[in-house]
Amino acid sequence: MKKVIVIIYGCILLSACGETQPKKADASMISNPVTASDTAINSKDAPSFTFEDNIHDFGKLVDGEIVTYKFKFKNTGNSPLLISNASASCGCTVPSYPKQPIAPGEEGAIDVQFNSSGKVGTFGKDVTIVANTIPNQTILAIKGVVVEKK
Repeated sequence: MKKVIVIIYGCILLSACGETQPKKADASMISNPVTASDTAINSKDAPSFTFEDNIHDFGKLVDGEIVTYKFKFKNTGNSPLLISNASASCGCTVPSYPKQPIAPGEEGAIDVQFNSSGKVGTFGKDVTIVANTIPNQTILAIKGVVVEKK
């Protein structure tokens, strides 16, 4: 019985080591910032967001109004910035982000659309950006007041 277990364990180990092609850099590598060669990067070499603002106040909106804001940023780090995901705290808020790498010194934007339909009252929504920055999550926020149509 022990021999069978050892043989099965050996087969598992050998099959797990079969990957010989290096991985290409893509957005799936962002959960823990690494370079294309799979070595960890330190904070001075990592890409970095510098946003013009992290919070936008839409002010007063009329119920049913759909508005968009562009959160502009610059990669102030020393390596390409890869954004893997942007998610909102609510279905009424839809973020979109650049899919291509943003080189050091280059600019980009996260567009956030808010649908005020049925949201009468004060609102505040967060958008979480996941990227190969340190830390790998950045929070943007929108807020305002939705008033009833007259």
